Amino acid sequence: MKIIQITDTHFSPSKPHFNGNWEPLADWIEKSNADLIVHTGDLSVDGADKDEDIAFCMDLMRQISVPMLIVPGNHDVGHLPGSLQPVNETRLARWRNLVGPDYWAEDVDNWRLIGLDSLLMGFNDDEEEKQFQWLEEMLESRGDLRFALFAHKPLFVDTPDEGDTGYWSVRPSPRKRLYDLIAAHDVALFASGHLHWAWQGRFNDTSLVWGPSAAFILRNMEREMPGERLIGAVVHQFGETIESQLVAVPGMTAYYLDDVVEEVYPHEAHKVKTEPTP
Repeated sequence: MKIIQITDTHFSPSKPHFNGNWEPLADWIEKSNADLIVHTGDLSVDGADKDEDIAFCMDLMRQISVPMLIVPGNHDVGHLPGSLQPVNETRLARWRNLVGPDYWAEDVDNWRLIGLDSLLMGFNDDEEEKQFQWLEEMLESRGDLRFALFAHKPLFVDTPDEGDTGYWSVRPSPRKRLYDLIAAHDVALFASGHLHWAWQGRFNDTSLVWGPSAAFILRNMEREMPGERLIGAVVHQFGETIESQLVAVPGMTAYYLDDVVEEVYPHEAHKVKTEPTP
């Protein structure tokens, strides 16, 4: 089974800065002989507040003939408590109405693929607990199936035992719950996006993959992170084990967010000007 992971496409009908990458990406996907596509979030630029952004992105995704599963990113449903756009009932309802479930499980061959809404993690509320209870049920009822998890945010950035990274990764408390579940159920893969860096590594016996963005990379706006600046996708080959390959898709442009941030994310541009990263 071949699964292609795409992530952080950041398409928009009103801010079309990265839309040009869709045609070469879609063409490459159609020629890939993939069995399934998994999009690990940030479909959109402004989907957390605009129906039209989510609808526009879904119209593009439906152009693909290969089946696709999607989990949301922070630009789709919002982010942490206290952020400019925190996850709330309205934002979750928009996603669920226009896209579908924000977390899901799909059994394919001898694998159970699980998509998580990592933006629910860190609220310590009923929505977060409901997802964790559901995840435990999906893991405990597997029978002979093996597991691969897909989410928008990575488990960690630099080290598995790091503290709270704020914007960038799952917070320490829900991260510990995920670690315990991963260890108890022999999860083979945790694949994510969000960082706009491409990287492969391991956490104990679990393969970790940060998918490369299909939209943009960062030049100087944030600190260096592990991995490489890459625009493209990931090819996951599922057999007895999983082999993952980071791919620079031909014809895609490596846009730098630094060049257009004031137009695309004006609040981020303001933050950079007033609170420069050390």
